[in-house]
Amino acid sequence: MGVSINTNVGAMAALQSLNGTNSLLDKTQQRVNTGLRVSGSVDDAASYQIAQKMKGDRAGYEAVQIALGLGLATVNTGVKASEAVNDLLVEMKAKVVQANQAGLDNASLSALNDDFQALATQITTIVSSATFNGKNLITSGSTSLTVLSTVDGSTITVSAVALDRTALGIQSQTLSTSSGALTALTAINSAIVLAATNAAKMGSAAKAVGIQADYSSKLLDIITTGIGSLIDADLSRESANLQALQIKQQLGTQALSIANARPQVLLGLFG
Repeated sequence: MGVSINTNVGAMAALQSLNGTNSLLDKTQQRVNTGLRVSGSVDDAASYQIAQKMKGDRAGYEAVQIALGLGLATVNTGVKASEAVNDLLVEMKAKVVQANQAGLDNASLSALNDDFQALATQITTIVSSATFNGKNLITSGSTSLTVLSTVDGSTITVSAVALDRTALGIQSQTLSTSSGALTALTAINSAIVLAATNAAKMGSAAKAVGIQADYSSKLLDIITTGIGSLIDADLSRESANLQALQIKQQLGTQALSIANARPQVLLGLFG
């Protein structure tokens, strides 16, 4: 091929090749920097569209996950409190049984009654403080808790139970007299049965909410993984490409320099 001072075909070809390499290098560098293969619709319109829809789905499941987390924490608060009430009732029964022993003097009955009343006061404290996110599920007058469970608006309803002393029927029991101790024994036995039943209800509700929360979390992970497979860059591959393109860029620059120098040959013809 002849050499022309007007048109340097070799330089033009080298420049086009170098521009192409620079363009690929810029794209690869962006993928390495962002970790994304698809950062916009220009990169891959189909993948971008699908990923955006999946991101919307993920946002919905994240909202559900938050609702389930709050709901589970609220119910678990009730569960722990109800279990504590049951434990206190067992201790109270021990005091009642001791108070029903024949031959106890008034001082002994009074001491047992003090312990009994202290335990009863603890029940009141526990029940009144069993509140999470403004909701108490174990005191008289409480309403049920509605927990969002799916993105389509389905819910789980957790019924409230009553574990305060009035509901348990032990609000006015006393061990200060033998007759009072006998009456308290009947009352405490009934209270234990009721408290155990209500604690079991709370436990079942917590299990139901927990199962849904676990399921929702798994769905969220699946969606997140799916989004990643669509738009995330393979950083190992991109790093290798980056190194190769950097070398190619250096070679292209040298080729362009050589091509630009070819017209200098003409000067030798007129020297």
